[in-house]
Amino acid sequence: MDTEPSEKLKCIIEAALLASSQPLSLAQIGALFSEGTPPTSSRIAAALDQLRDACQDRGVELVEVASGYRYQVRSDYHPWVSRLWAERQARYSRALLETLALVAYRQPVTRGEIEQVRGVAVSTSIVRTLEEREWIRIVGYRDVPGKPALYGTTKAFLDYFKLKSLDEMPTLAEVRDLETFDPQLEFKNDGEAIPARIMADSADETSTEVTNDNGDDDAAAEHDTATHSEHTQDDANQTVEHNDEENHA
Repeated sequence: MDTEPSEKLKCIIEAALLASSQPLSLAQIGALFSEGTPPTSSRIAAALDQLRDACQDRGVELVEVASGYRYQVRSDYHPWVSRLWAERQARYSRALLETLALVAYRQPVTRGEIEQVRGVAVSTSIVRTLEEREWIRIVGYRDVPGKPALYGTTKAFLDYFKLKSLDEMPTLAEVRDLETFDPQLEFKNDGEAIPARIMADSADETSTEVTNDNGDDDAAAEHDTATHSEHTQDDANQTVEHNDEENHA
């Protein structure tokens, strides 16, 4: 049986992938051919392989993610292409990325379990932002008093980070090197600090998320400021006392 794709088939698939705003699965691509004899899945797969190979020396690449196949700009050319968008790119907060990392690596996980690992409360705005981005969702409820929600990642999460499945995520052993990965995320796991990198792209993606998750840091800063002020006041008092002694002398 001939499984070699025709040039027309490759052109149709390429045009469909470029026109679609979402990745297309094999079934979705096959549904484009409703008239006549539709191509087999093996022919469509062969066409996709050839289209992928044809991108070797181009600025775009054809990749397979959890939801299907899509064309995307190669990361090497992102600095230039990103200038097409006038708005200033913001960064996700460290707290948001740490929360996402814990959901990804420990799912299904409750908000309380995330807080126990991180040692600070998880801001409601962080959870809401991750849900609005459709990176996490409620996958069930823990069978304990209060029935806390269990969170897990979504296909949109896998698509964004260019993964076909969770099995492709780097293991924690592979992301321990602080000098290698960016952004560097540290969270405690059984008493040990572990850096976890989601993807380098995540630090560049637009977001205006600002959280109050760093309350401990703010309190520490206030404490340092207060301590400094006390020391300054003590020095001033000592200077006044010294001058009084000289005047009496």
